[in-house]
Amino acid sequence: MASKRFAQVGEFCVACGSCIKVCPMSAIQIWKGVVAQIDPNRCVGCGKCAGECPAGTIELKNREVTA
Repeated sequence: MASKRFAQVGEFCVACGSCIKVCPMSAIQIWKGVVAQIDPNRCVGCGKCAGECPAGTIELKNREVTA
């Protein structure tokens, strides 16, 4: 069963890589050395990355429910 939440990176990402180190699903990568990108299909919505982000730019979003 998929999580009801997923993490999303905001525009103020500094690409420090802190989120990558704590992600239990390896759902995050640094895109072109400039910004972190989270794969919503791998993200389980645990929030560890959001808690670790020094820029405070990662937030948890609710997934859209599809019937």
